[in-house]
Amino acid sequence: MLDSIRRDKLVRLCRDMICCPSPSGHEDRIVNLIRDTMISLGYNEVSIDRYGNVIGRIIFPTPGNRILFDGHMDHVDVSSPEEWTVPPFSGTIKDNRVYGRGASDMKGSLAAMILAAAYLREDYGHMLRGEIIVAGIVHEECFEGVASGEVGESYKPDYVVIGEASQLNLNVGQRGRAEIVVETQGKSAHSSNPEAGLNAVKKMVKIISAIEHQYMPPTHPFLGKGIIELTDIISSPYPGASVVPEKCKVTFDRRLLVGETEESVLGEIESVIARIAEDDPELKAAVKLAVGEAKCYTGELIQAKRFAPAWLIDRNHEFVRKSLDGLHEAGLKPKISKYDFCTNGSYYAGIAGMHTLGFGASREDLAHVTDEYIEIEQLEGACLGYYGIARSVLSV
Repeated sequence: MLDSIRRDKLVRLCRDMICCPSPSGHEDRIVNLIRDTMISLGYNEVSIDRYGNVIGRIIFPTPGNRILFDGHMDHVDVSSPEEWTVPPFSGTIKDNRVYGRGASDMKGSLAAMILAAAYLREDYGHMLRGEIIVAGIVHEECFEGVASGEVGESYKPDYVVIGEASQLNLNVGQRGRAEIVVETQGKSAHSSNPEAGLNAVKKMVKIISAIEHQYMPPTHPFLGKGIIELTDIISSPYPGASVVPEKCKVTFDRRLLVGETEESVLGEIESVIARIAEDDPELKAAVKLAVGEAKCYTGELIQAKRFAPAWLIDRNHEFVRKSLDGLHEAGLKPKISKYDFCTNGSYYAGIAGMHTLGFGASREDLAHVTDEYIEIEQLEGACLGYYGIARSVLSV
């Protein structure tokens, strides 16, 4: 399936995508590249939605299942480019690797999706039914599952493949993520007379200590621990020059397991606070989910609560079986595994209940790092894998 011409085209597309810097909210340049590439490859339909997602459709003559390949186009910033040994947006090839920001997370896999769909139609179009959708998603780094929800609602796929890095293994689930905000209310006073006030930070210290030592998130035999970790704390007024702080706000990163809801997650923290308040009637605290807001390159506002559910598909499900068959036929030897981080699968599987799997090139630990790269062998394996999965799912 991958001859030398197709291999060269795959590497070139990956490099071209890396050469288009696309931090969250600024994906317009890579969108233009992907749109033009899909059109040149003969996709039946190429469109851009209100958030700026670019969606390509390959429609086979006979009706059938619809499979969506999801890959985000945005990447985290390069904070210290001087620490890179190669320019971060050069797509440099060295030691059979393509280097650059977004190489593993996840322009390599997205390039492989785009070409795999086109190659499959060239080779087996007359033998397949249904359609393939390839979606380049915006703002995933900040809003997992939000922009992808627009695609899911519009196209309602029967099956979804998330292209986040999995080392060419088949991932059947992931933990979710919530950002929990706790705020305490005190009373301002001059710090030379603290008895006249109520220190909100000291009240918060009690809550932090109780969560650290008394609260134990659940665990799952496959997905792992439901972690809670303090990530931010700030008092008000800030800076506090000779003043007792009247407010304090902290943020916890909570890694979620299947079945956990907004209500259950917030309720657990509220219960911890209620127990403290039994011995401290002066404690005034509130718990909520953080809300994120940003502007897309299209000008559209994207906004959502910071809550992305966990998900897990039965490894005996037909989609898993067919995907494994396709991967084996492509010459790959995947293991059944999971993501430790959050992905757009939180919408497709966690919210919409769509049959979802993860399969992508490269390693999780190469995301967001200095000298990020993708091995060309992994890039080729991803293209073969997407080709194999789609062929197996859409075969007559």
